[in-house]
Amino acid sequence: MLDIDHGTYPYVTSSNPTAGGACAGSGIGPTNINRVIGISKAYITRVGEGPFITELDNECGRKIQEVGREFGTTTGRSRRCGWFDAIIAKYSVFVNGITDIALTKLDVLNDFDEIQICTAYRDSRNGKVYEEYPTNAYIHKYLEPIYETLPGWKEDISSAKTLAELPENAQNYLRRIEEITEVPISIISVGANREQTIMLQNPITENIGVFLTRV
Repeated sequence: MLDIDHGTYPYVTSSNPTAGGACAGSGIGPTNINRVIGISKAYITRVGEGPFITELDNECGRKIQEVGREFGTTTGRSRRCGWFDAIIAKYSVFVNGITDIALTKLDVLNDFDEIQICTAYRDSRNGKVYEEYPTNAYIHKYLEPIYETLPGWKEDISSAKTLAELPENAQNYLRRIEEITEVPISIISVGANREQTIMLQNPITENIGVFLTRV
């Protein structure tokens, strides 16, 4: 949402941090790209001002911030935190042509009784429901999240090496993200170390794989 053309203007950067922008910046033609991996945290963060519909300005948000160490590396500036926004995720899939997702920091959600996913927005002025991302940033201040609630797993997953070793509720959370975004998750991060990465499909040597529901 920081893209100067497709983001929440004016709260954007000065360039195009999209898949298309990567082609332009690197000088590689788009027909030479056959896979686009979207990297997302298992929740949402934002630095500075700008629309953030699922922002948690409460103890839950502070817990995510603390456990996830959501502070700028250089400035120490705190990042705003919120539940996973599937509307933004679907929009990102569309804009970037994402073929699969690398989901990071799943372990940050280890200690929650319930986990929420935003599946739509409701306009507080008239009750209108948006299931697709509204690109008019002016109305975002009136939008409220509509959540789907999933049970948490309440278990340390940092030592998991395969999908099957993850708790059932964690697997269900991943499957639900896949169902809504309509792209598979190929990489799962369960910790900060390199070896705490579950590779369902190798992004370098393998073609795009199937959904987690079929693995």
